[in-house]
Amino acid sequence: EGMDKQMTFEQSLRSREFEPDGPNYTPRISGIMHIENGTYNYAMSILKSNNGSPDSCNRYTFAYENPAAGEGHFIHTYKCDGDPLPSFEGEPKLIAVPDDIDAFTDTLWSSLNEDNKVSLFVRYIDIASGTCATRIVNKNQ
Repeated sequence: EGMDKQMTFEQSLRSREFEPDGPNYTPRISGIMHIENGTYNYAMSILKSNNGSPDSCNRYTFAYENPAAGEGHFIHTYKCDGDPLPSFEGEPKLIAVPDDIDAFTDTLWSSLNEDNKVSLFVRYIDIASGTCATRIVNKNQ
């Protein structure tokens, strides 16, 4: 909504916080890509409680300009098991992105925690042409 009103990615996220699902207060993860003239950049954000306290929202944004082909980043919600669950910490993780959407989709799906995975959306975009391929995996289908 904020970006429709010409606000930046970061400004738009000011109207959001982590999920109000105490005691975990699940972090909210967002991302955006900008593609123009055969180049692209992207940004990722995580909004999380301050060490499990719902009284404060910590906001982190990571921007990647002219990223290398075959490389990507991801932020996961929690860093490990616990009670309450501890939020992800640090910079987004660098990952290899193969030139095969089906192989990448299979790798991601098989890497998710079996007890908690529900669905997965993967999209490959050809930066030069703008064409894209999409895969959706749902454990209930």
